[in-house]
Amino acid sequence: MKELFRNIPPIHELQKQHSFIQLCKRFDVDKSLMTSIVRTTIDKIRSEIISGEMKGANINSKIWYEAEVILQSKSNFNLMPVINATGTVLHTNLGRARLSREAIDRVVEVASNYSNLEFDIESGKRGSRHDIIEALIKEVTGAEAAMVVNNNAAAVYFILNAFGKGKEVIVSRGQLVEIGGSFRISSIMEESGAKLIEVGTTNKTHLMDYQEAISDETAMLLKVHTSNFKTIGFTQSVSTEQLAGLKGSREDIILYEDLGSGVLYDFTEGGIGEEPLVQKALHAGVDIVSFSGDKLLGGPQAGIIAGKKEYIDKLKKHQLARVLRMDKMSFAALEATLKAYAMNKAKEIPTIRDMLLSVEEISETATLFLHSIEGLEIFEWEITEVESMIGGGTMPGVTLPSIAVKVSTEKLSAQSLAEKLRMGTPSVVVRIQDQHVLLDFRTITQGELDKLVAAFRNVELTYRD
Repeated sequence: MKELFRNIPPIHELQKQHSFIQLCKRFDVDKSLMTSIVRTTIDKIRSEIISGEMKGANINSKIWYEAEVILQSKSNFNLMPVINATGTVLHTNLGRARLSREAIDRVVEVASNYSNLEFDIESGKRGSRHDIIEALIKEVTGAEAAMVVNNNAAAVYFILNAFGKGKEVIVSRGQLVEIGGSFRISSIMEESGAKLIEVGTTNKTHLMDYQEAISDETAMLLKVHTSNFKTIGFTQSVSTEQLAGLKGSREDIILYEDLGSGVLYDFTEGGIGEEPLVQKALHAGVDIVSFSGDKLLGGPQAGIIAGKKEYIDKLKKHQLARVLRMDKMSFAALEATLKAYAMNKAKEIPTIRDMLLSVEEISETATLFLHSIEGLEIFEWEITEVESMIGGGTMPGVTLPSIAVKVSTEKLSAQSLAEKLRMGTPSVVVRIQDQHVLLDFRTITQGELDKLVAAFRNVELTYRD
């Protein structure tokens, strides 16, 4: 043990070694930080000597190996791009909607400069960030007024707290949904201070259930779109139009609909799902709607609130408006996304584009991939027909016909291959079906093909005979 300790060079000698200088240059770090890292590696080696883990080794080489591991870890980002080969268009774990090129460019431009986030250029005085996006939301939804907070769960809490705190909010039992991460509508209502009044049953709620529940303490009728599940069979629900009619002349009662997914593009024209349009809900007589920005809308994470001006104005003045406000980069991305709708270019938004892709278009990308894999001899490839999911808690039960490449190898099980691809650079997230890895090309762009091929080449290099 004493001999091993004596073999540890002093810091001043290590600082003169070629490896010290090279690592500084390679990872672009200064002498001070490099010295600190070397001390950390020496402390680790000392601990290993004391514990008996290190019984004989080239200590000098180990110092530089451990230092390189630390530097590599420091240089890597935790948040990184992945190739989504699952076919799930709005994969919540993979960040949901991809932004359009225009939205990305706007984020970069705004983030790289000062901006008029809260500055009125015409008057030269302080402005409001609500003004940045309101006119566009009004244009594409038909609402009287609008504002944005940082996500739709925040929007739901905000609206319930502002208008239902200490009062009764009526909602159907069949709409007391739980969204991702165990967040429940009933729990959000409780946290907001609103008094939950449940009506109907899990599968059936009638108009008379609402009628009988309305009292002098009723502040709101809440309708929650069940976007993440679907009840079929012996069911009955009350439409938005019926609730608007029930409210009638009771101006003290607010009709609020949480639409969740945020659909501005009519997917039913392409035979995809039955998601209600935001525009139609507002036209039906809803006072306030809220929906997500990063689901079917195809933009950044955001909670969009639209509706009657008298209610939106109150929300803008509420103390929670500052607590839940959205940042400048999200505003930039959302503005660019909404402009695509306003300019009738919604099909250029990646989420909508990917959902509308034909089997022929997807097959073309898959074929281009197969033409690029020359030399990858340990794998077997087969084109197959599959079904893609929409994801993101939207359009439950709706699938899209797609094309995938089935991959297998005698060297690895499907689970092991999937792990190697996921842990590689770039990271590739795949589906496993019938003990085969599937690459669903609905969510793989032609611009990602070279990286996808590189990922398989990295695996192949490890297992080449």
